[in-house]
Amino acid sequence: MESDTQAEAPPPPPGLLKLVGAGIVTGAADDDPSAIGTYASAGARYGLGFLWIAPVLLPMMYVVTYLSAKVGQVYGKGLFACIRDQFPRWVLVPMVVLAFAGNIIEAAADLGGIASALNLLVPVPIPAIVVAAAALIYGVQYFGSYTLIRAMFRWLALVLFAYVAAAVMARPDPIEVLRATFLPRIHFDTEFLALVVACIGTSLSAYIYTWQSNQEVEEQIAIGRRQLWQRKGASRREMKRTSRDVLTGMIFSNLILYFIILATGLTLHPAGQHQIETAAQAAAALEPLAGDAAKYLFAAGVIGVGFLAVPVMTTGAAYDIVQGLGRQGSLHDDPSDNRLFYGVIALVTVLAMGLNFLGFNPMRALVWSGIVQGFSVPPLLFLMMLLTNSRRVVGARTNSRWTNFLGWATTAITFLCTATLVISWF
Repeated sequence: MESDTQAEAPPPPPGLLKLVGAGIVTGAADDDPSAIGTYASAGARYGLGFLWIAPVLLPMMYVVTYLSAKVGQVYGKGLFACIRDQFPRWVLVPMVVLAFAGNIIEAAADLGGIASALNLLVPVPIPAIVVAAAALIYGVQYFGSYTLIRAMFRWLALVLFAYVAAAVMARPDPIEVLRATFLPRIHFDTEFLALVVACIGTSLSAYIYTWQSNQEVEEQIAIGRRQLWQRKGASRREMKRTSRDVLTGMIFSNLILYFIILATGLTLHPAGQHQIETAAQAAAALEPLAGDAAKYLFAAGVIGVGFLAVPVMTTGAAYDIVQGLGRQGSLHDDPSDNRLFYGVIALVTVLAMGLNFLGFNPMRALVWSGIVQGFSVPPLLFLMMLLTNSRRVVGARTNSRWTNFLGWATTAITFLCTATLVISWF
């Protein structure tokens, strides 16, 4: 059984202002360029008919992030270290490969999205911007830290809230908006199902699983809990604080999701722009708010969340590989002391950069990366549900009935959506 106390007393809960501020930043940063491109494409293609996806996704986003945090906080190791400890190799290897590939593809799409947004402001070829952005991100990771990147770009991510103002200024019909939000309009054609899977994939991406679990470990290391026995277990108070923090962040993330779909559904869809091919088209959704300056707002938001998200994905892939090999890796390690960990980050960055030279449309790639991530969600979530219900893993902190309901329902829904999409292809 697990004790409610640990080697060190938990830090006091943050004040309301600090909590809300952190939640806004976390929520904004969670909507990476892939998410922006996916939600904008959904709104442009189906108008307000896609708004229902936001309230459906909110509990799913919460439970996935909370379970990821629980693994790291209670077990004291990252997700893939836990999977390696608890499951046979034939389960571990496919999961590592799937998550690793998904992180590379989404990081590649996000680099392309950053470059496409920057290209709106500076007349430099997109491939050149991709190389420069990748080099800058890895340089800061190697010589600085992710904390430095977060300090530099997290407030820029708040520009995404411009979609809220743009949607309001487009003067929506409140009754129509409420109807579209709570009465789903579902189609069973391939395009609609692909966007549903893309929305699931980009909001419940595998990199969230890895990053959240490992950040719980990193935070404990930062306060001196370097030994596994020091990190094992969590008090009820700590778990409640984690649940509250996760819920706050996911509410703000979901709010942005909702208003991106609403803004594009009110502006691009009625104008006949049902397919988003360029960053300029995506930026047009902000014109009710900013007019000719819409491209600057769009670029600032994409660049901000892109520089937050890409390091998370490349570092997440490194966590997956080193933990799958039974090795350790931490952002607190000096690069010269852990060449494998930082070498994998460099490899993933180069591979993600290289994928942008295959000639894919950057805006379409953002949606397709979400679809790819969508296929990794059901199996990884299934394993997390098993882990967080195992007393051997989390001791007395097994899931409540409500968490189990949300978790298993999310697992079933994501599996059903991906299976239905595959069937529609045939």
